[in-house]
Parts: sequence; structure tokens; C-alpha cells
Amino acid sequence: MACGSRDSAPIRLFAARGLALALAAAVSLAACKPAVRPTPPPLPTQVTPFSSGTPGEAGGPYPDGWHMEAATKFRKPSVYRMVDSGSVTVVEGTADASASGLVEFVDIDPHERPILTWRWKITVPVTGANTTQRSGDDAPARVMVSFAGDVQSIPFSDRLWFNQVKMISGIDIPYATLEYVWGAGAPVGTVVINSYTTRIRTLLVRNRPEPLNEWVTETRDVVEDFRRAFGEAPGRITAVAVYTDGDATGSRSQGYYGDLTFLTRTEALARSSKQ
Repeated sequence: MACGSRDSAPIRLFAARGLALALAAAVSLAACKPAVRPTPPPLPTQVTPFSSGTPGEAGGPYPDGWHMEAATKFRKPSVYRMVDSGSVTVVEGTADASASGLVEFVDIDPHERPILTWRWKITVPVTGANTTQRSGDDAPARVMVSFAGDVQSIPFSDRLWFNQVKMISGIDIPYATLEYVWGAGAPVGTVVINSYTTRIRTLLVRNRPEPLNEWVTETRDVVEDFRRAFGEAPGRITAVAVYTDGDATGSRSQGYYGDLTFLTRTEALARSSKQ
């Protein structure tokens, strides 16, 4: 086995092949000099504003840190592009029986900056949307916040699903994800547990298409919302995403997203007093 080859992957990958093979891999790894890897840059402690980007074609480029994630082998990805809206750059998300998200990895302490504010609008609502049903769980706009935590503490069924998703799509599922959705099918404020895993929970922020074609500003306390949705205190925020989909219903939908910002309570109070 050559040093640095793909055969020198972590030993845990060989566990199913038997102890002898695992021991052989360990001996080979011990003989290799450790590879020198560059230290990754620190994750941002604030969400990169969409307004810092430049209007362009579908597929980017997006502002630094933002990238699209999609299980392209199994579903068509939605389309995201930076567009001009009143001299401010925003994101346009368009789904056509498709699903994918625009994601940024971050490192934010929600107890220090618990207030998330953003603005969004929808121009094409989902026909037949129902956030409470798997067959209708599409939305023209949703904002997703992922949190760190002890994955080993969650139910085995959830961990098994995490592993299956990783094997099939290559995407790591976070410990917990809270979705804010412009949805349908239940009263505003309803928390819906995802039909695939209990580690994704959706909070309906809006439940009707109206106001259509109009920007709306939202302000949420992610610590309070997480406690209400999961019954525990949140860990650090590891990622944020915007997500426009139409795969469950086979529909077309479209939504727009402005900057997402995490504020301290003092900053949020000062901002609200100026409005």
C-alpha cells in the first residue's frame, strides 16, 4: 500500500472487511510520514451579505463563502442567480420540479448573536403546497440555520439516516437544522418535524402567498425558536442556507432573498428603534 494513496483511507472504512485488513492498514499508515496540509481559513463569524455580490448569470459567481449544494444524482437542482433589486444585489431562487440550496458555512455563537433578520419576497408560489405533508413540502422561499451538537446523542434511526445521505449524496447532515419557511397548510408559528428525520424542524413564518411580489422583513430569535422546536439549547451555528424547491409537487416556484444578518439583542433593539 503506497503512502498517500486512496488505499490509506481511515481505518474505519475497512471495518466491514475484517480485523486482519484493518491491522494491515494500520501498519501501513504508521510507516507513512504524515502529510502536511494547509490550515483551512477560519469560518466567517457573520453571514456574507448578498448585497456584496454582483448581478450575473445563473449559477454564480456568488459572494465569497456561498455555494450551491444539491443531490444532483437524484433530483434536478434549483437555479440561483445574483440580481439587481432597486440598486441592491439580492438572490433569485427558481425551482422547476427541483430542489437545492445556496449555502454558507459559518461559526456563529447564537447566544451572543441570537437575532436573525432578513428580507424576502415570493413571485411564484407553489401550487398544492402543504408544509405538513411530505407530498406537499415545497416552498418558494425558506431560510435554513444549522447547528452543531453531539451527533452520538441523537436517536439511532436519525444517525442511520445521516449515514445513508452521506453515502448516497456526499452531503454531511448537521446535528440539527431549523428551517424558517414561507409555506402553507398550517397556522403561522407551527413547528413541523421533517418526515425523514427528527433533526430537521420547520417553523412556518408565513402561510399564504400574500403579499405577492413585495419585500417582507423578518426578525427571529433563533435561540428561542430552537428551544421551542427541539426542546434544548442550541449549539454554535455552523451553516446558513436559502432554499427554493418544487420537487415534491412537481411545481415551479420563485423567491428572492436579501441579506441575512445575526445581531446582538442590543443591536436588534437599536435597529428597531430607528425604524
